[in-house]
Amino acid sequence: MQLAALPVRWLQQRWQQMPAAFVGLLTILIYLLLAIFGEAIAPHPYTEQNLAVILQPPSIHHLFGTDQFGRDIFSRVVVGSRSIMLIAGTATLLSLLVGGAVGLVAGFVGGLWDEALMRITDLLLSFPALLLALLIISTLGSDLIYLVLTTVVVFAPGIARVVRSETLNLVTKEFIEAARVVGVPAHRILLYHLLPNLSNLLVVEGSIYFSYTIMISAGLGFLGLGVQPPSPDWGLQINDGRNVILTAWWVTAFPSFAMASLVLGVNLFADGLTRRQMQR
Repeated sequence: MQLAALPVRWLQQRWQQMPAAFVGLLTILIYLLLAIFGEAIAPHPYTEQNLAVILQPPSIHHLFGTDQFGRDIFSRVVVGSRSIMLIAGTATLLSLLVGGAVGLVAGFVGGLWDEALMRITDLLLSFPALLLALLIISTLGSDLIYLVLTTVVVFAPGIARVVRSETLNLVTKEFIEAARVVGVPAHRILLYHLLPNLSNLLVVEGSIYFSYTIMISAGLGFLGLGVQPPSPDWGLQINDGRNVILTAWWVTAFPSFAMASLVLGVNLFADGLTRRQMQR
């Protein structure tokens, strides 16, 4: 009985310590489960068209109604979480890897390397995020790998800037100076001394940029440059329903709510992590 009560106690402690972050984490986990088991949960095949139920409002048989092709919106929203989570998750991890590596090297090595890397970063940051994403996608295409790489190019420079700033602060600390004096190799200082001290910052930055990648991915989908039909991308669903929004509000409302709730959950989680880091 005591072992069975441990998860409940842990959940109660997390709720008391960081209620907003806990709600955000639960929201993320729900959408993660939907992304993994979406097709098993969906009551209808997401590509199934039924011309007899075109633009039906929400009902028992179709919880979120149907679209202009008679497809079940609930099934498409549930299965659509897979592409948004896959793109956002992969792009965020790669952005942290690339941006973190650039910022870490620039801050630690300094000199010409710092100048060269930061000037490239400044050049990329000078473009508005969506404009840069549109430029890359329109040039390379809208394959999944290009969507992920586009997001990395857009967001890695911002992460690099933050990591470099914190690295410049850490390299002045006594434990880094001591490691240099005793002859610890540079790669060991980077991996075993600096990187662990940047882990909290990277987690916070990752949670923040995760919500940014969701918005960019959905925005590209809305413009027709993201995941292509018949894949049930949320941005694409919103675009499909904008012509019938006055007569069939549910076509755009439910994918919009799904995207908004996921972004809100990520932001709540990121805000909780930020507050916790500041308290430390």
